[in-house]
Amino acid sequence: MAFETYKPSLDDPNAWVPYRYYPSIPAAAIFIALYSIVTIAHIVIIVTRRTWSFTPFIIGGLFELVGYIGRAISAGDIWALGPYIVQSILLLVAPALFAASIYIILGQIMVFVNGGEFSLVPRRWLTKVFVAGDVISFLLQMADFLNLGEKIIIAGLFAQIVFFGFFIVVAITFEVRFTRHQAALSLKLAKWKKHMYTLYVGSLLIMVRSIFRVVEYLMGNNGFLLRHEYLLYIFDATLMFLVMVLFLWVHPGQLRTSPSPEEATYTLDIDANNALKQKGSSHHRSHRV
Repeated sequence: MAFETYKPSLDDPNAWVPYRYYPSIPAAAIFIALYSIVTIAHIVIIVTRRTWSFTPFIIGGLFELVGYIGRAISAGDIWALGPYIVQSILLLVAPALFAASIYIILGQIMVFVNGGEFSLVPRRWLTKVFVAGDVISFLLQMADFLNLGEKIIIAGLFAQIVFFGFFIVVAITFEVRFTRHQAALSLKLAKWKKHMYTLYVGSLLIMVRSIFRVVEYLMGNNGFLLRHEYLLYIFDATLMFLVMVLFLWVHPGQLRTSPSPEEATYTLDIDANNALKQKGSSHHRSHRV
């Protein structure tokens, strides 16, 4: 479908147009290449290490890739709605899939250190709660493409920020509680710390991108952000690419590998301490009776 009879000026502030500029083919081509490389690398790792729980992350990478292919096609005809809608939808929702994988990673860290009891949200509900928030956000964002209005999509983006913000609070609270409880943490800081820091950096990148998107939609079709394509590549394309590189560098599949002797001893100490606490609590209750 295309605008066959009416094509308003791209500078007309009162008209809705798919783009306020002619999309850059070189910029789209660069990110098509970058996302192709990093997504293929993630696919290789997920297959070789059998980390199937990280599948949403791969799908997010594919969404980014196809989204920028859509932008490259739009450069040939900015009035064609098909490529425009494809790139709008896929680039909008891909970070939600990255976020879903980050939720899963926190749960894996809790399992790795046997510290689920220190989470604000019970570990068995952790992924379910936040993925449900992602689904709500996703459905609200899709409403815009069903002609239900931009206010709905803004609500979806706000929902994404709220749920993701709460997740960051949960992650930080877990780390603080667990670190405070385990005096032996200085042993080697174990590998879980590295994954927590990676989770924080990835979360920050996604949060910045989400805020950028909210401001973009609040400013409207003729807003400053939608009139300058380079901002999309700085605050969306680049940030999401860095998220993919980050989790390629520190892959959550490492949490499934056998722990080192020091880490194994550390985990045994945790189990022993917990067992002693439970035994002491039980003895105290029986003594009171």
